[in-house]
Amino acid sequence: MPVLKKLHILFAAAMLAVTPVMADEPDPKNWDQLLEEAKGQEVFWHAWGGSENINAYIAWVGDEVNSRYGVTLTQVKISETANVVARVLAEQSAGRDEGGAVDLVWVNGENFAAMKRQGLLMSYPWSTDLPNYQLTDFENKAVLSMDFTESVDGLESPWGTAQLTFYYDSANPSFVGNSPPTSLDDLADWIEKNPGRFTYAAPPNFIGTTFLKQVLYGLVDDIAVLRQPADQETFDEVTAPLWAWLDRVQPDLWRSGRVYAADTTNLKTLLSDNEIDIAMTFNPGEASSAVIEGLLPETTRSFVMDYGSIGNAHFVAIPFNANAKAAAMVVANFLMSPEAQARKSDEAIWGDPTVLAIDKLNVEQLSFFDSLAPGEATLSAEEFGAILSEPDASWSDALDAEWARRYGAGN
Repeated sequence: MPVLKKLHILFAAAMLAVTPVMADEPDPKNWDQLLEEAKGQEVFWHAWGGSENINAYIAWVGDEVNSRYGVTLTQVKISETANVVARVLAEQSAGRDEGGAVDLVWVNGENFAAMKRQGLLMSYPWSTDLPNYQLTDFENKAVLSMDFTESVDGLESPWGTAQLTFYYDSANPSFVGNSPPTSLDDLADWIEKNPGRFTYAAPPNFIGTTFLKQVLYGLVDDIAVLRQPADQETFDEVTAPLWAWLDRVQPDLWRSGRVYAADTTNLKTLLSDNEIDIAMTFNPGEASSAVIEGLLPETTRSFVMDYGSIGNAHFVAIPFNANAKAAAMVVANFLMSPEAQARKSDEAIWGDPTVLAIDKLNVEQLSFFDSLAPGEATLSAEEFGAILSEPDASWSDALDAEWARRYGAGN
């Protein structure tokens, strides 16, 4: 069965109905009662484990929720969220409606859409009733309510924002006196003139898939088509320029395109080790953070494509059969607290942008952000330019499958 047909069977499933809170389910509107229920619970948080500084931040969160609320937080380090979705789906198929292995998951847009449409998430809106949600900038940031064109409906909780960012060493001879390649034509020309000095992560790793979507955005005639579910005829027509662009640069990629980076951390390491000259990340503060860590030189700078840059928010979600739902909500709420958001925004710790509306914070809450200042390698809001919203989730899965067919192992 063609990949896109499978996608449409999946995506045609009935959307999860929003239902009232059941009597035996934790209700964030009754916060004091929920805190009592959460005491002594252990939250198994399945989260990407490929970055030491992010793992350290999650460990700090664990210490804080334990000391403040009596909640134990255990990070289950994963490489691909799709594996977590498959695990929850297997539990659903086996009739395991409670006591599930996953209490909280750091979820991306396409996997959120899949979980929502398959009924793998909690069946009532909870995140918008968390106390700290009111401090978020949900009125002005559409990405907090729409995830990959899928309505959030209170079924996942935001804890950071992201935008595709490229970074490089401005003292590198190939850049001295020249601007970085901010158009697709310039990037392709640069890759051809500097063979072996550029690569991207292999899809379905999220940064690799995001790079494909970024290139596609720059080549498609009408971006509105990306907001709709992909069908086979549309997909083939719309993506033809993408594959032509990738075919053009393929021979001149790092290691002649025979292998690819694993993820953003690997890309950063390749740049640090002088294996490549341009890296990419979904964290606008990552380059400055790497400079602070001593991994990259102080001459490191960032850039984005001149036609805009894909941006979204990242969330945590609670599966329908989570064993520690109350404690998972406590963790999600703490992740949106001014203290946790400011610490996450600190480029010496992570550098991940906040979801909070700064003008909603009181003097004490603002004080957590007082000492924060972006590094030289971090772009200003004006320099970032247009934010390109994520395409419909079906495009990600279809792009991954077609990329694997064309460029995956054995090709």
